[in-house]
Amino acid sequence: MNASEMSQRMWNTRYGVMNAVAADNLTSRSLKQLGEWMEQELDLLSTFVEEGQTVVEFGADYGAHTLWLSRAVGAQGEVHTAEPRRLDFQQLCANLAINGLTNVHTLPVWLGRHASSAQLSDLVPDTSASANERVRVANIDSLGLEALHLLKVNQPGTLESVLGGADETVRKHRPVIYLRLGTVEQSIAEVKAIKELGYRCWSHLPYLFNKDNYADQTDNSFPGRISQNVIAAPIEGRLSFDHLQEI
Repeated sequence: MNASEMSQRMWNTRYGVMNAVAADNLTSRSLKQLGEWMEQELDLLSTFVEEGQTVVEFGADYGAHTLWLSRAVGAQGEVHTAEPRRLDFQQLCANLAINGLTNVHTLPVWLGRHASSAQLSDLVPDTSASANERVRVANIDSLGLEALHLLKVNQPGTLESVLGGADETVRKHRPVIYLRLGTVEQSIAEVKAIKELGYRCWSHLPYLFNKDNYADQTDNSFPGRISQNVIAAPIEGRLSFDHLQEI
């Protein structure tokens, strides 16, 4: 690969310098065209994520939000990012190394209820080449975290199994939970599961296109693209999102 080809794979983004293997998906197109990914998610998280906190993230999205979280929690904080897909995991590690970030713990695992291994296609519908991969499954409780302030689930439709393996951690640390919802049926079950843990839930609907995007692009190449998300906070805490619709 010559220097010109390499430069085309390197993107200057809001979160730092990033690169990706050839891919045609929403995340890579957004990072390349807008210099950011789902920035409105981070706009919300920035209202409460602080230095020194601990975050668990499931699903790396090339490390875009991982880079932001790493800087937001600072040197005294920790980010634990789980990405089971082999190439996506390698990309995550590469982007962390390029930006010199050392407070991120990268986990090549699927987060679920019990330690095991499984075919990726059995865990989530996936038509990509990675669907035939066999991945390792781990649970959050096995991480033995001394603190957890935010659980961010980027893999839609997986929250119930993630929480099934995080019972002790959630009861002990009571983190804020932020997730991208799955299907309608999954979403109903996910919100019910969160509320049964003693949480309040609010709907959050971030658009993929941000008019104040990092690349100053005025052409919306993602018209109507929106994510159905939920943010949840323990009922005993003071954190509330009154500008959002409670569900």
